[in-house]
Amino acid sequence: MIPRKMLEELRKSASEYRVVTLIGPRQAGKSTLVRHAFPDYRSVSLEDPDVRELASTDPRGFLNTYDCFVIIDEIQRVPSLLSYLQTKVDNDPIPGSFILTGSHQLELREAVGQSLAGRTALLTLLPLSSEEVTVTDVYEQIWQGMMPAVHAQKLRPRAFFRNYFQTYLERDVRKMINLKDSVQFEKFVRLTAGRAGSLVNHSSLAGDVGVSVNTIKEWLAILEASFLLFRLPPYFNNFGKRVIKSPKIYFTDTGLLCWLLGIENSDMLKRDRMRGHLFENYVVLEAWKARANWGLEPRLFFFRDSQGNEVDLLLEKERQLRGFEVKSAETFHKDFCKGLDKLMDLAGADLSSREVIYGGDTSLKLSNCDVTPVAKMDVKSFL
Repeated sequence: MIPRKMLEELRKSASEYRVVTLIGPRQAGKSTLVRHAFPDYRSVSLEDPDVRELASTDPRGFLNTYDCFVIIDEIQRVPSLLSYLQTKVDNDPIPGSFILTGSHQLELREAVGQSLAGRTALLTLLPLSSEEVTVTDVYEQIWQGMMPAVHAQKLRPRAFFRNYFQTYLERDVRKMINLKDSVQFEKFVRLTAGRAGSLVNHSSLAGDVGVSVNTIKEWLAILEASFLLFRLPPYFNNFGKRVIKSPKIYFTDTGLLCWLLGIENSDMLKRDRMRGHLFENYVVLEAWKARANWGLEPRLFFFRDSQGNEVDLLLEKERQLRGFEVKSAETFHKDFCKGLDKLMDLAGADLSSREVIYGGDTSLKLSNCDVTPVAKMDVKSFL
């Protein structure tokens, strides 16, 4: 098993809460991590039809069978079980009694919020972070992606993500919606991949796919609910009406993103027109992973105004902002700081730090920002 940064936070949460719920993409390593963290716990998966039938038809009997110190995988398959679990942990409030995992974000969050509010820690495990892999070249990391199986089992990324996506269509999408045309849905996902790191434009995407705007909104919600992509919201507090208020979209694994875009190796990636967007997706995703591994809410945003001034990533902490501009170029240029300077004019003292993360290899300390090579990026700056 590849050592995971979340291990300490997971065990700490189990010592404080009666239930720990770990959500995240399929094959991100949730089951492997919880079994490693709690080797003495019993383990059961609701993907098993017989187990799911018992949990659905006789939830009390199921919880009497698996009464304490148990790992229940894929809890979203029987969300009604959570109501019975609430009663059980209220009657017997032992910390760490149940460890739950799930891979459907929205429905599971809603069910947990209704039944286990105040009783569970909710953590998100994403694919491997740059701190958890041995590959040092950033473009190789971007192309291979960060799914544990690719690195632990030395699997071919293209074959892995082809199988991963087809399984996703059959197992997840068809369960969530009545998908009549999987070819059209796949076209939608690939076109969405071409917009990674860009503002969401439902009308443009609907026109290119050939479906309604409402369908695009529904399908984007499905991709987000199943952890294929996430939305980075804009930051516009106190900045007036000239600030863009549409979110940007990023993919949860850059390897899948490269496969969807038809990028066949890291050398091709370096020459691809999407290079800058993929580089940006990588850095923003590393920030999210760093915070998730410490059990922190994302609190991540971007800034863009109607004049085109932009800062790729903002972290809000203790009512102050940290600004990060991301550039794939290997040569630093002073224009990289333009958006950070504009944000400083607007935010003033509320902007506590400014940093450019770029594709070069020279660190600089300038009067208006720090310049950091991506290879020397310190993920602690995102905490």
